[in-house]
Amino acid sequence: MVTVTHLEETHQNPRRWWALGALVASMLVLGFDTTILNVALPTMAGELGATTSQQQWMADAYVIVFASLMLPAGLLGDRFGRRRMLVVGLLVFLAGSVMGSLAGDVNWVIAARAAMGVGAALVMPLAMSVLPSLFGPAERTRAVGIVSAASALGLPLGPIIGGFLLNHFWWGSVFLINVPMAALGVAACVFLLPETRDPASPKVDVLSTTLTATGLGALVYAIIEAPDRGWGDRLVLALFAAAVVLGAALVLRERRADRPMLDMELLTHRGFLLNTLAATLVMFVLSGLLFVLPQYLQAVLGNDAFGTGLRLLPMMGGLLIAARAAQPVVARFGARAVVAAGLVVLAFAALLGSRTSVGDGYGFTALWLSVAGLGFGFSVVPSMDGALGALPADRAGSGSGLLMTTRQVGGAIGIALLGSLLASTFRDRLDVTGLPAPLGHTAGESVVAAHVVAGKTGSAHLVASANASYVHGMGLVLLVCGVAALATALLAAALLPSTPAERRTEGDEPPAVAPATADAGQ
Repeated sequence: MVTVTHLEETHQNPRRWWALGALVASMLVLGFDTTILNVALPTMAGELGATTSQQQWMADAYVIVFASLMLPAGLLGDRFGRRRMLVVGLLVFLAGSVMGSLAGDVNWVIAARAAMGVGAALVMPLAMSVLPSLFGPAERTRAVGIVSAASALGLPLGPIIGGFLLNHFWWGSVFLINVPMAALGVAACVFLLPETRDPASPKVDVLSTTLTATGLGALVYAIIEAPDRGWGDRLVLALFAAAVVLGAALVLRERRADRPMLDMELLTHRGFLLNTLAATLVMFVLSGLLFVLPQYLQAVLGNDAFGTGLRLLPMMGGLLIAARAAQPVVARFGARAVVAAGLVVLAFAALLGSRTSVGDGYGFTALWLSVAGLGFGFSVVPSMDGALGALPADRAGSGSGLLMTTRQVGGAIGIALLGSLLASTFRDRLDVTGLPAPLGHTAGESVVAAHVVAGKTGSAHLVASANASYVHGMGLVLLVCGVAALATALLAAALLPSTPAERRTEGDEPPAVAPATADAGQ
């Protein structure tokens, strides 16, 4: 352990801004990959014959593993060095990307995405947990905004570059492009990032990790399979029951542990808990939107993959503007007001988007996407900064792991729940009258499949029905997102601490502890 003076010297080290560059490179890799896959899903669905359920698994295999392993990943970084584990995570992510580029069927793509989730689980929480050891409270909001903006910047770059690759190469190129990005992140971490650790952090609990992974996997599997099997199906009900039992067992085990991996005590701090919930809701909405939008832009509006990437830019532009402006706005109005207002803006954008009709074209979509981006930025940056600011210094890795885990759980549930709502609504409203039963079943699997069937049968009616059914389903998804965002905004306005000073007054500031080791001279 080092003294507070040592940590203060780290906060004044000019190298900290170069170190932030290493974190930016790491986060770019993750943001870049997220949207590349979403834009590639319609193309992959056509070439691999993937159903909506399989597309959900291609997205969720990554997210489930990501969410399940972030807590132990944070602890590994605390104990053995956050820079070291960041490099390991980027190398694993690189290996998974190579595996994905060589995959020959849907199952291998899902396996590659799971491997990439292992690497991402090491990168995400550790990149965020390094910030409190590098920056003091006065600079941390700016640093969080820069890292968040880096992750956001990867989002529009992914679809644009991915769309270009899909138009000129095979779909595996969207995985292969991650290799130089991950290699750049490794080099930046090795040469720019100081090593930080807390050797006294809790050990990784294998049983708790297993309970987390199996419980979350059972929950997501049940949500994805329910539209096909029925919500009253025995397997679906058994999976929901298993998820509840496994989750309860995890909580009981962690509460009884002397040094728990899942630090339940952190959830007793109102600032950490409520900011984490707000950030999780934003991830829920963002994941759902990025799952449903590419298919709308490609299948319904008729854009190619590159055009789809370009048409996502209004949302990303709004997010980047808000991430940059968040710090001065929070300083002027307080975090509580900004987070609540950001969620209200997000709710308005989602409710506006739910009014989209088949004949509206892209102009209306660009409008509400821009507003949604502003809402995302103004809600996620202050809530992330507030949650990180509530963490004790010696639990930076495990605490940020818990924060990022809940966000990714929100993302996994968002893809599974909103994707299942979309799939069931699309299937119920699609008119397959006159088609042979096998073709009708195939058309109901996704809007991309419906267009393929329509092309083979020459049915203009099926195209019109598929577009109308998909837009209706997307409207329901956006309506759910809007209601959820509005409810969270009301809770944030009523309960969220506004400033660090207010948190101290109300007793939410974590107890003073010795800071984690910061090897800034490395």
